[in-house]
Amino acid sequence: MPYGAAGARWLVLTASMGAGHDQVARELGAGLRRRFHEVLVVDLMQVLPGGAALRAGYAGMLRHAPWLYEAIFRAFFSERRHCRPGVFPLDQLAAWRLRDLVAGYRPDVVVSTFHLAAQVAGHMRVAGLLTVPSVVVITEPAAHRQWLHPATDAFFCPYPWVAAHARARTGLPALAPGPVVADGFHLGRDPAAGRAALGLAPGDRAVLVSAGSWGVGSTARTTRALSALRGVRTVVLCGRNPELRREIGRLPGCLALGWRDDVGDLLAAVSVLVDQSGGTACAEAFATGIPVVLHRPLPGHGRLGAAALAAHGVASFAPDTDALREQVLRLSAPGRDREDQVARARSVFVEDPVDALLAWREGTGFTRRPVAPPPAGSAPAPRSPRSRSQPR
Repeated sequence: MPYGAAGARWLVLTASMGAGHDQVARELGAGLRRRFHEVLVVDLMQVLPGGAALRAGYAGMLRHAPWLYEAIFRAFFSERRHCRPGVFPLDQLAAWRLRDLVAGYRPDVVVSTFHLAAQVAGHMRVAGLLTVPSVVVITEPAAHRQWLHPATDAFFCPYPWVAAHARARTGLPALAPGPVVADGFHLGRDPAAGRAALGLAPGDRAVLVSAGSWGVGSTARTTRALSALRGVRTVVLCGRNPELRREIGRLPGCLALGWRDDVGDLLAAVSVLVDQSGGTACAEAFATGIPVVLHRPLPGHGRLGAAALAAHGVASFAPDTDALREQVLRLSAPGRDREDQVARARSVFVEDPVDALLAWREGTGFTRRPVAPPPAGSAPAPRSPRSRSQPR
């Protein structure tokens, strides 16, 4: 009998700031539904007025002003001596907008897969607007402080060092069942479909470069460096950036791809992934058994995550072009270096994260942890002029 066979109602909060958080939310929702639970997935960018503009501004910073995003990250996301709940206007506005939805849907658990969602749920707990457990599923290889709201009941982390950091910073339960990836990415996938899609002949080797769903970062520079490698074809996932796809398509010997739904097939067909953020694409490569090289990481969370993955030996970091070429050649060929890195990366998959969530729910018996009152100086709880209803 599966955990929670009686079923429960789950509210999953995500944000369409790139595809990774949404993919995690969808996988969690699908897994819970397969186990007879009811799930509502809510995108905060659709809840917040101006969410589309916020998303466009973030993408614009990454493409055209990465220095600005780095400055914002250092100001609002970097470590401080104490983890304090956020009191930013976005948190309060989103909590106000979610209040009626929570009251109407009456979830048994709220799960956040984006750091703003973690802050919103924590704010609602402290303000008395949410009286059911708040669980945060961290999707990044390093947990900056906005993930770690002190009114959270438990953190579910993709890697053991993330869980250790969350416990140390908050004193709250933190588990590390492994990254949330679709079943189709795990070892055993036939590479034939991917190799056919890429036009690879028997014996050909290929390296896959990920620019993320938005096609940002220094992907063109990375691709030009790799295009000089002999015997290795460079394939680039340009996401939803047609300008980048056209630019990469002009480079000799390189294959530029747009948004794809067959990334599992492509990963199974290539020898190495080159990534710049350490996020979902890396986790999918780890599950597939493909080594990862990190190069020219994105500012802010990208640099933080790349440093964490490299420090724990599950990915390699190439600080310059020469190192990038050397590591791609070394890891794309059979050998001890490749085998060891793949084994370390595969070891992070300890348990199905959905099973871990349900086991936690069953083990805690849904006993709500008391929440401390807001610290002095915090903003007052949001009040809705339209509704006085409270969630149970």
